[in-house]
Amino acid sequence: MILKKIALSLCLLLVSVWSTAQKNVIDEVLWIVGDQPILKSDVEKARMNALYEGRKFQGDPYCIIPEELAIQKLFLHQAQIDSVTATDQAVFQRLEMHMNNLIENIGDKAKVEEYFGKTFSQIREMARENIKDHLTVEAMKEKIIGDIKLTPAQVRQYFNKLPQDSIPYIPTQVEVEIITREPKASNEEIERVKAELRSFTERINNGESFGMLARFYSEDPGSARKGGEYGFTGRGELVPEFANVVFNLTDPKKISKVFETEYGFHIAQLIEKRGDRVSYRHILMKPKVNDQEITLATNKLDSLANDIRRGKISFEEAATWISQDKDTRNNHGLIANPRSGTARFEMQQLAEFVSQDVARVVERMQIGEISQPFTMTTMKGKEVCAIVKLKNRIDGHKATLSEDYQRMKSMAVEKMGEEKIQKWIADKQKKTYVKINVPTDGCTFQYPGWGSNK
Repeated sequence: MILKKIALSLCLLLVSVWSTAQKNVIDEVLWIVGDQPILKSDVEKARMNALYEGRKFQGDPYCIIPEELAIQKLFLHQAQIDSVTATDQAVFQRLEMHMNNLIENIGDKAKVEEYFGKTFSQIREMARENIKDHLTVEAMKEKIIGDIKLTPAQVRQYFNKLPQDSIPYIPTQVEVEIITREPKASNEEIERVKAELRSFTERINNGESFGMLARFYSEDPGSARKGGEYGFTGRGELVPEFANVVFNLTDPKKISKVFETEYGFHIAQLIEKRGDRVSYRHILMKPKVNDQEITLATNKLDSLANDIRRGKISFEEAATWISQDKDTRNNHGLIANPRSGTARFEMQQLAEFVSQDVARVVERMQIGEISQPFTMTTMKGKEVCAIVKLKNRIDGHKATLSEDYQRMKSMAVEKMGEEKIQKWIADKQKKTYVKINVPTDGCTFQYPGWGSNK
């Protein structure tokens, strides 16, 4: 079902769909917060958003939603007083991501327009306002919370006060070191790929569609089905070799020369430039590595693994001086978890952030064991040969302060932040004029006292 795939992206725009359908209905002011009204249509729009998100309310949505909208208006009002706002760059980045998701899930710009019954620019503008409000509220919350710094004693106090049934269960975690060798494609294979990309350039110059060729031939799964297109991107979001090419393109009718990055070989075409961001399309092709090169790299790693087992060199030394994995080389081969910022991975995270191949190998290993060489596909889509060492395994357990200090600290900081926000809302609620024009006798509000200061 397409609606399930689009999720929040569509929800942000359902406002326009509902408004169009209800344009002949007389609206009604349900609440007034400060000098800002909450309309019946606002509540209906939010209810439809929740419906499409699959959200289930623990209570009457016509009580819950107006309170949520009122709280949002409190934040936005304070943000205006304090001159807090989302940066144009943050709004732009989130908007581009949002619009790209729409196109990816619905099909193309024409289908997006047909789906919502509005022009693409109208859809974009409505989404921009929603996104700006959302990011402004988040920025205001960050200002209210501030920089929470906890001492070890405070973390210990938080942990000791946790009820037993609130102490989280920590799944089995592993710490893994890796050494990789990248088999090299032959010069003949590299020249074949470059020649094929040059032939694509010639075909495009002769009238064929760049997008169609990208759909058929590009080996970039993230853009191939969209005709090789990426939305507006900043220079810092691209690898330097790619950025140097696409940011120097000036004529949308011209195709770049063939160029190389760590992902393979490309040709690219400019779509549009906006300030310091660029929209482009590209075709990626990766030279294929033959079995002989894979065998050669595997044999080298097998010999290295034996030397490590015999004590001739440590795994960490070999990772530093021999491994071709630049992300772990300076960390003695130790793989970092991008989610937690530590070296610990749950098995599912290891598969998600490193490689399913690594996860399968590690699952059967003992602490300190060196694996046999194996081939794996990196997150950048490259096939490499690798050996890994299981540095540590922490079996699944109920969290303890000694084993899980960083996680407990994060939980404590999060709780303190929530408490600050709740206190701020309760204080702001008392100082803000609120008038409710509909019966609320059956409502149980999260923050009692709405309208008591009118």
